[in-house]
Amino acid sequence: MRPDLALARGHWVKLICGASNQDLAAIEDLCGIFSLAGVHCIDAAADPAVVAAIRRGMAWAVARGADQPWLMLSLSDGVDPHFRKAWFDPARCPAGCARPCERVCPALAIGVAATGAAGVLSERCYGCGRCLPVCPHGLIEERGQVLEGEAVAPLLAQLRPDAVELHTQPGRGQAFAERIAQLVASGVPLQRVSVSAGLEGTVQSPAALAAELWQRSALLRGAGFRPLWQLDGRPMSGDVGAGTAHAAVGLAMAVGPACPPGPLQLAGGTNAHTLSLLQAGGPLQPPIGGVGFGGVARRLLQPLWLEAQARGRALLADGELWPQALALAQDLVIPWLERA
Repeated sequence: MRPDLALARGHWVKLICGASNQDLAAIEDLCGIFSLAGVHCIDAAADPAVVAAIRRGMAWAVARGADQPWLMLSLSDGVDPHFRKAWFDPARCPAGCARPCERVCPALAIGVAATGAAGVLSERCYGCGRCLPVCPHGLIEERGQVLEGEAVAPLLAQLRPDAVELHTQPGRGQAFAERIAQLVASGVPLQRVSVSAGLEGTVQSPAALAAELWQRSALLRGAGFRPLWQLDGRPMSGDVGAGTAHAAVGLAMAVGPACPPGPLQLAGGTNAHTLSLLQAGGPLQPPIGGVGFGGVARRLLQPLWLEAQARGRALLADGELWPQALALAQDLVIPWLERA
């Protein structure tokens, strides 16, 4: 099913690679498997090497009969948790530290096995922030990864995505308008501009968030772009457990009815429990167009990716492992593809 038609019918599924994730081997494997499983869009960092890895993964899937998903690149109109990396100097870690940061890192980005020096492997870190509060010595800091404005238009013109996602926060209407002008200046014909926003970490009410989205809608439509509203329940938490699914569905129920025109998509805490929770809540107006899966998708394939790595090959090159990975991806994706 075409991506635009999937959105209209409520069957849209997006793979979220992570706006700061630059783990090229894992991204290629992830995109190949989930493209073959039937996702309609792949969202990732605006980085040439990342885009090349995604396109290799897509090509692998298309060669096996998949439809090619849209390529969506993530940007932000300011400081945002999706656009950061953790960093610390391992030389400052006390010898007896229990290193809880290693245990909580879902990307396996911290530790000797990852880096050879017990620090953070920047390429793998996608900014979830779980390591920040657990360091008993307060040694971990976050480093922003927001793209400078003058770089946006030429980079998009080079990478030619099908869509762009803009992460926004309250009070940044002017910064958002500047990003829109940069999209226009790129000259890239975008299928959609997705706007990602939520209530997590803010003092906003659902009504205030909806008002912010109406402001963004006027800017988008004035520039000739078609919006997609990504309601971000609990960012980067879908792999934590079933409970996080409540955040995404709850946000949709609170904000969705007051959103401006355009399809709605769930994200932030989404996992295999999201659809059943959504259905249990009864029909929404407007209806939900689809879902984005990030952390849960990466966590599903991680053991098989590690096994392939131990065998000295890519997951997509292992004829025993990639069918197992595909089955796991299909279990997550197909219920949305077949949603009534």
